[in-house]
Amino acid sequence: MTFPSLTKGALLEIYKGNDVEKPICQVLGIKKLGNGDRYRLLISDGMYISPFTMLATQLNHIVDEGILAEYSIIEIVRYVLSQANNGGKPRRVMILLEVTQKAAGSDIGGKIGTPVPVEKHLTSDDGGTEQAASTSTNAAVKRPAPASSAPPEKKRLNDTINAGSHISTTPIAVLSPYQNRWVIKARVNNKSDVRTWSNARGEGKLFSIDLGDESGEIRCTGFREAVDKYFDMIEIGKVYYISRCSLKPANKAFNHLKNEYEMSMNNDTEIILCDDGADDIPAIHFNFEPISSIEHCPKGAIIDIVGVAKQINEPQNLVARTTGKELRKRDIRLIDQSNTMVTFTVWGSHVSKFDGLEHPVVAIKGARVDEFNGGKNLGTIPASLIQIDPDIIEAHSLRGWWAAGGNGEEAKLISKDGPSGMAGTWLKIKAALAKSKTLDTSGDVIYICKAAVSFVRSENAIYKACPTDSCNKKVIDSDGCFRCEKCDRDFPNFKYRFIAQMNISDSSSNIWVTIFNNEAEKIFGTTSQELGELQEQNYDAYVAKCNSIIFQSFCFKIKMKMENYMDDLKLKNLVLSVAPVDYEEYNAQLMGQIKGAYHFTRTPSS
Repeated sequence: MTFPSLTKGALLEIYKGNDVEKPICQVLGIKKLGNGDRYRLLISDGMYISPFTMLATQLNHIVDEGILAEYSIIEIVRYVLSQANNGGKPRRVMILLEVTQKAAGSDIGGKIGTPVPVEKHLTSDDGGTEQAASTSTNAAVKRPAPASSAPPEKKRLNDTINAGSHISTTPIAVLSPYQNRWVIKARVNNKSDVRTWSNARGEGKLFSIDLGDESGEIRCTGFREAVDKYFDMIEIGKVYYISRCSLKPANKAFNHLKNEYEMSMNNDTEIILCDDGADDIPAIHFNFEPISSIEHCPKGAIIDIVGVAKQINEPQNLVARTTGKELRKRDIRLIDQSNTMVTFTVWGSHVSKFDGLEHPVVAIKGARVDEFNGGKNLGTIPASLIQIDPDIIEAHSLRGWWAAGGNGEEAKLISKDGPSGMAGTWLKIKAALAKSKTLDTSGDVIYICKAAVSFVRSENAIYKACPTDSCNKKVIDSDGCFRCEKCDRDFPNFKYRFIAQMNISDSSSNIWVTIFNNEAEKIFGTTSQELGELQEQNYDAYVAKCNSIIFQSFCFKIKMKMENYMDDLKLKNLVLSVAPVDYEEYNAQLMGQIKGAYHFTRTPSS
């Protein structure tokens, strides 16, 4: 078997700053640095060895998947030289940005030649450490950039830019807490909202940005004054020079980026927009997984996904059990060329991004895999980045598939959340009533049905409630004050809330149900406060609004329970959730019932 020849002497020429076109080298060793996500390689050109060679984090997969191994022969397509601090001494580091494997290590089976360390053959006349220190990673090059002098330690970025001087930058991949003289040139891939905290040590606010260059990515967090100084200035997608931040080990409980370190802004931090030369910093890098792979992902895994939004549900308002804070969420069904569909739930500010959209392509960087009822869902984390109809190859390909007929293909749903995001057993009302006959006060029946509103009791559909966020109890109107017995307080105001009773019916029967505020607002198409104010101002218009929902159909999730009322058992039907009818999914559910109800057998011939 014939193997490609190594480019002898290439490493010496590279460290001298000379041009070597696509050198062929051998990997003699691979070591993972600490508990981080970086790999250090020992590479040889047959004559010289470079013990300080690092793999850019976006290439980690070739090691993790066993593609790159000891004794492999590789072609170095793109690289960059930089400088790292090693025990107080500057050390040249070569970062591999793009490589091609020419021969597997298992086929080679050993070291080629008798190489020696390349640094023993470098002198100050060859450019020394000054050349390595001045090399910038921020050009899409196949060789290091020309040498230039590093700026004095005390010189500020603004002074350098105003003087028209060259700014020497350091690749993100080689940053470490042992360096303090560095400037990175990076693109902002994501920016969090401002978050606040309060504890025994005080209170404050913070935000974070995810930065990336051609060598890797890193998170940077700003606290208190840095929020006021930089939050409004920094924009997602733009490129900035950043210097004088503190580095520390990354907290992997909250930081999923592939970097063992993270940055914190301090009083000396400088962040300046890069107006020129920003095109050499790559745009946001996605590592997309097919939706079909989610079924086999462990719970809590963080992945990148792209899909067409086949269904966008209406927003829902929820109240957090622990804090009483009102939350806003939206469920979106995503599908891709694997004909697999998953439910993706967005929260907070992401909800409004989908208002008025029809079947956009959605790319998510940093989606979390969740489990529910034996199925898999996707959710967001604080650092999740959502792009709608992004200008990337994968999105254009997916849009073409959708337009060419993918929108009509039958898809496998791996999220066990039922049509319109409701999990449970589908029953006709009559069948549910039959099950209720066996109930006592200790049990219940929960089911889903498609039903139409037959009648609404408008006279008591809303009530005056305690105005505090964590309490919804009915208040007592007393001489212009509103008393809450639960809070034991008098208030000058109140809030309206739904406690609507309505009759719903399907083709089999009908029942009276009680529906509370958040779910009732979905049916009435207005808030309880707006309806309460309408009742005060124009009662006839209020009644008309209540009657306007009659004959409208919805999917209801209902809990049937027997309650003891004055020594008499009464059946109570509570609506747990409600959603518009997705007729495509509802018809599929009916077909499933039909197939399960009828079994056709072949009659033997006589």
